[in-house]
Amino acid sequence: MNKKKYKISIVIAVLVMIMLNLFSVYADDDLSINAKSALLIEKNTGKIIYDKNIKEQNYPASTTKILTAIITIENCDLDDVVTVSQNAISNVPKSDVIAPLFAGEQIKVRDLLYALLLKSSNDAAYALAEHVGGSVEGFSEMMNNKAQELGCENSHFVNPNGIDNPEHYTTAYDMYLISNYAMKNETVSTYQYTLPATNKYPANDRVMKNTNNFVNPSSVYYNENVKGIKTGTTDLAGNCLITESVNNGLEYFTVVLGAETSDAKFVETKEMIDYAFNNFTLTELHKKDDVISSIEIENAAKENNILNLSLSDDIIVMNNVNTDVAEIEPEITLKDNIKAPISKGQEIGIVKYNVDGIEYTVKLLAANDVSSQTYYIETAIGIGTVLIFLMILVTIGKKTKKRK
Repeated sequence: MNKKKYKISIVIAVLVMIMLNLFSVYADDDLSINAKSALLIEKNTGKIIYDKNIKEQNYPASTTKILTAIITIENCDLDDVVTVSQNAISNVPKSDVIAPLFAGEQIKVRDLLYALLLKSSNDAAYALAEHVGGSVEGFSEMMNNKAQELGCENSHFVNPNGIDNPEHYTTAYDMYLISNYAMKNETVSTYQYTLPATNKYPANDRVMKNTNNFVNPSSVYYNENVKGIKTGTTDLAGNCLITESVNNGLEYFTVVLGAETSDAKFVETKEMIDYAFNNFTLTELHKKDDVISSIEIENAAKENNILNLSLSDDIIVMNNVNTDVAEIEPEITLKDNIKAPISKGQEIGIVKYNVDGIEYTVKLLAANDVSSQTYYIETAIGIGTVLIFLMILVTIGKKTKKRK
């Protein structure tokens, strides 16, 4: 092979490799997630894009604190003042993350929530549990009741911070349900917060930094599209991370439970986020009032027997970028015994579009009035009657003139 042909072969080989890498992001099989459990789901449609053991029970570590925050926010005022007990301090092993807090310290619920969700302070978790539930046991009962209310079927909680316990477990899907509910609170996307001085700690140097590197502007993992939510790590749980990210109107949740290393939870989460951003988009199929079909009404007058069917709302779908949505045919279901007269705006049926496994349903409305044959007959009879009456009056008038 001469040098020229050899160079051309090298160029072609490189181009092929580049193309393979470009297109690899569109294949679900290319997601290399090694965590014990993982989930990638679009919030608004509920479409699961990637799942791995999402109903398998795992230790949640500090992702537990998402539920702790929910219970706290819903059961007390953020300006309530908590007096930290000695028990809340003693419950935390010295090796665990703390604010730190001090026995007898008086601090607001709001400040404890920042310590809980940003720095993942275990002493803040116990202080809040005692304040809201009266005890860790009482608070745990509230956690389990709330989890059931949110639809969690494979979870059980016995503490507010996620310290390993055989009776403290959840699943990737249950943590999605809890996190989706929790994202009403913007605290989880804050990067840094400084606890104020208190009666037991007069300085303003307790800085709570978010352990989620996706919201850390100085981290290599920083992503402005990520809104939170929470990290977690214990010996039995491994490395856990839950995030919410937004892209072009689509909102994605990722859950990673049991990643092998601290970096792995960020790497595998980023892989799922990139996959979602590269492969899915929102497409407007139709606008409200668009006419998508027409039908003939049997008992309508011939001059007015066509009924146009229009949409009650816009149809905006989530689709894979490779899906040709223009080729998707609607499934129309009409009401029984549709008869004239029909008024514009009257509900006639529904239309369904199935796009990449997601069903979108919109009402079908009458886009025009349709009159019945009876209406026209009655109208004709009425006009005819009036004409005959007028003719009779004219005839009578003529006869009266002749007599005169």
